[in-house]
Amino acid sequence: MPNPFTKTLEHHGLVAGFCHEIQLVDLIDRKLGQSNDRTLSFGQLVLAMVINGLGFTGRTLHMYSEYFKDKPLERLIGEGVKAEQINDDALGRCLDKLYEFGVSSLYQDLGETVVSHLGLGGESLHLDSTSFHYDGQSNDVDDDVNTIHIAKGYSRDHRPDLNQVVLNLICENQSGIPVYMKPASGNCNDMDGFKKIVKAHVNSLKAAQRCRYLVGDAALYVQESLSHLQQINQLFITRVPQTLKEAKTLIKLAPTLSFTPLSSGYEGVFHECEYGGVKQKWLLVRSEQAAKRETHTLSKRMHKQAEQARKSFKQLSQKIFACEGDAQKSLEEWKKKQILCDVEGQVEQVPAFAGKGRPKKNENPIRIDYQITGRLFTPLARRQAALEQLGLFIIATNDMSEALTMDKMLSTYKSQQSVEKGFRFLKSPDFLTNAIFLKKPERIEALLMVMTVCLMVYAALEHQIRKQLVEQEQYFPDMKYKPHQKPTARWVFQCFQGVTIMYINQDTEIVANLEDRNHTIIDCLGYHYQKIYS
Repeated sequence: MPNPFTKTLEHHGLVAGFCHEIQLVDLIDRKLGQSNDRTLSFGQLVLAMVINGLGFTGRTLHMYSEYFKDKPLERLIGEGVKAEQINDDALGRCLDKLYEFGVSSLYQDLGETVVSHLGLGGESLHLDSTSFHYDGQSNDVDDDVNTIHIAKGYSRDHRPDLNQVVLNLICENQSGIPVYMKPASGNCNDMDGFKKIVKAHVNSLKAAQRCRYLVGDAALYVQESLSHLQQINQLFITRVPQTLKEAKTLIKLAPTLSFTPLSSGYEGVFHECEYGGVKQKWLLVRSEQAAKRETHTLSKRMHKQAEQARKSFKQLSQKIFACEGDAQKSLEEWKKKQILCDVEGQVEQVPAFAGKGRPKKNENPIRIDYQITGRLFTPLARRQAALEQLGLFIIATNDMSEALTMDKMLSTYKSQQSVEKGFRFLKSPDFLTNAIFLKKPERIEALLMVMTVCLMVYAALEHQIRKQLVEQEQYFPDMKYKPHQKPTARWVFQCFQGVTIMYINQDTEIVANLEDRNHTIIDCLGYHYQKIYS
């Protein structure tokens, strides 16, 4: 290549610097052993995929060599590394090796390493799942039972027409770093998936992470899961499904309960109960913001229900009954099914004559039939009761101590957003890919692990940057050029745009276009980053 020339460094040095800091390559190589082709190790190939994934380009495997052609790979990955070595064959073998070892157990080791390195000791772990659609054919259900099945299922992307795979994550609450990941089949039910994770892995995660609470959505609230958590002395905080009879009863009692004001427009009241053989404390919460939002949709919902009631009552009123008792019974059954509507109904006698058309004068009916008539209306009391139940939800815990206040219980549950934030990151159109293009389900599982490693590196870098800025009393300008100590990693990455390495001759390399704000981040993060950007 002629001199002088340039290569693009940008924010890739931050990504590589953190991976070197936690010794990602060495950790993976110790687990997987050496690659058979003796060019790049499996750890170096994983690092290459992480750098590509956090390059926000969405490249498929066969395009990796093209992507790395203008990158300073010796600085980022290691001495002697060339772009042509990072090809689809090498990456495919790496994904196969990751699957063969076991992606969940390998990632758990990585997650524990990062959390320990950063000194994180959160109050809670958060369990959730999402789906990624797959642009390809579903795999045979008779394949290896240990392999995920690509199939149609409940789609979080609102694409039920596409096959998909599911990713379960458990994240710590301070910075949203995933500490455990588990791929699942596209038709996997969250309740079944969470039960398996709780039974097989929560105890080991509890020992490793030393977190007090396991937090989840309503899919975690299953008798079998709750009983197992109680047996291993694991405290939980989880949403209660409002389809439960006990939950419906408590919500109906809401107007008669004395709520205590909480922070940020919430109010709550405790209710002790037992479910699945586990004594619990339920917190019935009313959200002012949610109540306002749901009020706007209540009228629309009532109008829709009224229209459905009108149509069903019209069909009922056209039916002919042989006796008055049958008609009255049908009317009462119809009333029981109505949520908001009621009827001023009555049963009328309808004479039936022989033959068709108008009966003759003084002709006697051959029998008396019965029909239902009436006028529909919505009682104001029902509307008021519906208004009083807006913005309500229930969260449950088996922590019966007085130390767990309403505010603390609610804030711990709301930190579930850390997992959802990670899912939004993984589904970003600029990330690795929203749709999965690989054909082998084994490689899809491995790719899901690599995607989770990307999220881990991104969240850990953001945590490290914010922590070091505060500890070293440094500031990074935000988008309005005001001093800031909590920048997002994405914004920091954008601020490194245009940073390149100029190769003047064989012995002279210059890092160009570094600004003061870039130096602030590099100096705060330390040796591994300074080495790459020097």
